[in-house]
Amino acid sequence: MIPDMTIHMSEMASLWVERFLPLITAGGSVLDLACGKGRHSLLLAERGYRVEAVDRDADALAAISARAPGIVTRAADLEGGPWPYHGCVFDGIVVTNYLYRPLLPMLLNALDVNGVLIYETFMTGNEKFGKPANPAFLLRPGELLDVVRRRLTVVAFEQGEIAAPRPAVMQRLCATRRIDPVLPA
Repeated sequence: MIPDMTIHMSEMASLWVERFLPLITAGGSVLDLACGKGRHSLLLAERGYRVEAVDRDADALAAISARAPGIVTRAADLEGGPWPYHGCVFDGIVVTNYLYRPLLPMLLNALDVNGVLIYETFMTGNEKFGKPANPAFLLRPGELLDVVRRRLTVVAFEQGEIAAPRPAVMQRLCATRRIDPVLPA
């Protein structure tokens, strides 16, 4: 019998996120924004980071807490409610498969000195592969670069079509407040 890889693929951490996690201060505080089922929250906690996982799905957050009680979870409507992190700063912020443009300036404000932003989501062109296809949820070419360029140092940026874990058109960025970023090996 062939194992159900759908479950395993959905729980696998993004290779982009894994690649740049070492840039975040060891043991630092990390915000996993729109964390969903918590695949990155769990990875971060496993690696010794202090994790705040936020999502609107209270059931998913409860499941994360059950698996890793040390993760702080917060149920919040990031698009219809107030920004829950005014005055808070994090050593790292991880965002995957989520885009709500009005939050982008708030994310930059929540990144502490020497903090690292790791962002990966869909961009225009993805509509040929399915969801998301709505332009409101698709980055324009170079959009993440334009957002961070004046405030952060870009460590890495990619955009274009990918084949795995499923065909999609993605944009990926890692940026830091460090003056002299230390690049991962």
